[in-house]
Amino acid sequence: MFRRKAKEPSWPDFSLEEYEPVIRSSICSGEQVLCLRSRGSGKLRELLLIRSEADLEDFCRHYGLQPEQIRKIY
Repeated sequence: MFRRKAKEPSWPDFSLEEYEPVIRSSICSGEQVLCLRSRGSGKLRELLLIRSEADLEDFCRHYGLQPEQIRKIY
């Protein structure tokens, strides 16, 4: 009855020369987080908890990437 609407993720602007999109995956729980990894320093910036394949597909569609282009790191 009084449900809140789901928020649409706000995708930040980034350049593929500076940042690499990666999926950080937990070995124990299998939790996956979509991150941007700085090519210079290697620091991660978390963007989105991946709850389903649709989350990853939305990200890829927004930036024009293929899911195969995104590396998984553990």
